[in-house]
Amino acid sequence: MMKILYFAWLRTKTGIGEETVEPPPDIADVAGLIDWLKARGPGHAAAFANLSVVRAAVNREKVDPDHPVKAGDEVAFFPPLTGG
Repeated sequence: MMKILYFAWLRTKTGIGEETVEPPPDIADVAGLIDWLKARGPGHAAAFANLSVVRAAVNREKVDPDHPVKAGDEVAFFPPLTGG
């Protein structure tokens, strides 16, 4: 199982703030997880429609799309952050 968190407008588009999922065993990285999540429904597809404005963190560490994921991970998706 994997815990997925959605923040800001990703939460609005998916309609949920978090979910626990069991991706297929061939999902090996964040990019593959996103592709799988997009197929789960129109809200998920809308949330991940423009990946240039989606960031990810695995176990609270910001990562790139090629970062590996595995069972037990917490994966968060959020928009780019700005400082101030």
